[in-house]
Amino acid sequence: MNLWATILIGSAIVAATKFVGFVLPARFTESPTVQHISDAVTVALLAALVVIQTAGAGAAIVVDARLAAVVVAGVLLWRKVPFILVIIAAAAVAALIRAMGWMS
Repeated sequence: MNLWATILIGSAIVAATKFVGFVLPARFTESPTVQHISDAVTVALLAALVVIQTAGAGAAIVVDARLAAVVVAGVLLWRKVPFILVIIAAAAVAALIRAMGWMS
């Protein structure tokens, strides 16, 4: 299967899924169970994206300054520090680690 066939099949699946969401009765989509699952899937996908972008380099897992910065950001967010300060602190940690030559 070539690239364009894969793109077209994926697009058709996405369009069909979206269509199913429109034609389902509201009692299915408004139930607490569906809402809970939808919220959990959203968080899981975002967490997976963060992990892949932080620790991934091609097919390898890399531990470098990005991982330390994400850990610092996670701790600061958990402590409810304002978001702009979280960004500044995470960037500073990554810059400091790279400047020191650790986990390049």
